[in-house]
Amino acid sequence: MQTIRIAHSPDSDDAFMFYALAKEKFDTEGLRFEHILKDIQTLNEEALSGTYEVSAISIHAYPKVSDKYILLPTGSSMGDRYGPMIVAKKPFSKEELKTITVAVPGEMTTAYLALRLYLPEVRHEVVPFDQITSAVLEDRFAAGLIIHEGQLTYAQKGLHKIIDLGEWWYEETGLPLPLGGNVIRRDLGTELMQKVSRLIRRSIKYSLDHRDEALKYALQFAGDMDPDLADRFVGMYVNHWTLDYGEAGKQAVRTLLQRGFDEGIIKDPVNVEFLED
Repeated sequence: MQTIRIAHSPDSDDAFMFYALAKEKFDTEGLRFEHILKDIQTLNEEALSGTYEVSAISIHAYPKVSDKYILLPTGSSMGDRYGPMIVAKKPFSKEELKTITVAVPGEMTTAYLALRLYLPEVRHEVVPFDQITSAVLEDRFAAGLIIHEGQLTYAQKGLHKIIDLGEWWYEETGLPLPLGGNVIRRDLGTELMQKVSRLIRRSIKYSLDHRDEALKYALQFAGDMDPDLADRFVGMYVNHWTLDYGEAGKQAVRTLLQRGFDEGIIKDPVNVEFLED
């Protein structure tokens, strides 16, 4: 059996997406899938050297890895009028944000790219994504850029939303904010890439069709998050966009990366390629 390594985050939404493959719920056509669980910043960095056959990455990272990888048509995490947020212990105006340092989850994350597009002058410091809320609460930073489940829990911890960058992006473009995607290594060849893509789509569809079963599995990766909150979080980032980008989703990726290039955040022009079925 040929082994395909799928590297993804140890989060409830990715666990939900890959449940059927992880638990061998259907015939994988002679392929064996090994799941590698790492945080998104590490995945972005390891994709630079083409470490894994398939990897979740931040869309912002795609230009740096597009020589080795192509985007799969499935597996996207879209912020459809919601997304990464700047939070703080007190309200700040946009002008005031220019005077403080914002804790960010990594310079290759799409959250950081969206922040730079919103506020080019922002001062920032990288902090592990799961430590940003604490860093703000403990006054180590006046504001933080939060991703993942922090988007649902910040208020109960006493933080204020300064801006939701997914909302801002929709107002700017009328498009969802493409946060993450799955890429596959080009050297596998078209036939194998298409087979892997087909199986990943089948896994996503299985979870969407067997939601309770897949969610029960995914809750193991939700930490101490309330099950209802975890259910909501999974629904935000595994949905019809995940099954297929569609033309609007593909346009969102191209628009985001082009704007990043136009603003000088992304250094080289980007040819966004999606694997054809």
